[in-house]
Amino acid sequence: MAYYRHQLPQLSDNVFMTDGGLETVLLFQQGWDLPDFAAFTLLDRPLGTEALHNYFNIYGELAQTYKMGLVLDSPTWRANADWGRRQGYGAAALADINRRAIALLQITRNTYATPESPIVISGCIGPRGDGYSPDNLMTIAEAEQYHQAQINTFRDTAADLVSAFTITYPQEAIGIARAAQKAQMPVVIAFTVETNGKLPTDMSLEEAIYIVDQATDSYPAYYMINCAHPIHFDRVILNQDPWVERIRGIRANASMMSHAELDESETLDEGNPQDLGERFYKLKQQLPHLSVLGGCCGTDHRHIEAICQTHSPVLVNQVAS
Repeated sequence: MAYYRHQLPQLSDNVFMTDGGLETVLLFQQGWDLPDFAAFTLLDRPLGTEALHNYFNIYGELAQTYKMGLVLDSPTWRANADWGRRQGYGAAALADINRRAIALLQITRNTYATPESPIVISGCIGPRGDGYSPDNLMTIAEAEQYHQAQINTFRDTAADLVSAFTITYPQEAIGIARAAQKAQMPVVIAFTVETNGKLPTDMSLEEAIYIVDQATDSYPAYYMINCAHPIHFDRVILNQDPWVERIRGIRANASMMSHAELDESETLDEGNPQDLGERFYKLKQQLPHLSVLGGCCGTDHRHIEAICQTHSPVLVNQVAS
């Protein structure tokens, strides 16, 4: 059962954490083979489901410890038609894997959720193409049709919302938003940016959000930035323009490297967890509307705990007293 589909708690003033960089943890730290970063395939491997279960439980424990809300995104970033086909999955198999991914998160929610630490389940959607370099750009209608099947699958599960990550151009975002609206599902759009704070298409965040909101009557519940380090976008969003308030979430990379540099790197740049936590603290002080804070590539539980240590109501109250 979806708990929060009609009233997302992260739209309140409370701070919610997320997990870290699932795929980089599995690949670089745990040694799993993940062609195309397709983490969903672990659900069909003997020990894969256990690895995912243990991974998500770490963040359930952190949420309990620090008395913070938690948004958990399913391991389905690559579980759409084109990427699924590359892994040998047809439409029926993909629908089944998306359902099982949400069921896995339900176990973590049932185990760790408390009134002080609500857990929101998000059906994760990825782009049809490359998450760094947009190619074969779709029209709005093509994007809506392409993503409808995965969104419809999430609609019939306990997912509270769908979240589209590493989106690189507004037409795909509009198509996803319209597909979610048709399915009566809340949707979050997370754009990725380059080191100049712009989308890989060289469009500004402001323009991208404006285009999507205009085309969808502001249907997305909010926007996020993901797969970039704060130094790549902090100057872009640190102003008082109204469009910035539509950005309520950030899932940052641990590394300060560009996407091109990360693509070429054979080792994981884990950055500095403490520094990342402090950067999130500064962002939150300057942008109080931010409510969903977490990690992307290269981050793990250490980075998320560093964020929790600067935002937990328990610790904040201790400092104040």
